[in-house]
Amino acid sequence: MSIGGSILLIAIGAILRFAIETDRTIGSTTVEWGTIGLILMVAGALGLIVSLIMMSMASRRTTTVDRYDTEVR
Repeated sequence: MSIGGSILLIAIGAILRFAIETDRTIGSTTVEWGTIGLILMVAGALGLIVSLIMMSMASRRTTTVDRYDTEVR
């Protein structure tokens, strides 16, 4: 999951958690949008943490090339 995807999940979760106050009944099941929003925010936060860890590990894998002048003067 990328950083942008993680932020999107957190934003959608926050909207569901804090902006929607009603519960919907779908068939015989009650959907609690606040709980779904909380789950999305937690998943987005975990994805963001994993993405940042992966980015920091990738930056450590850089290699340097030493160049020597072999021409004799």
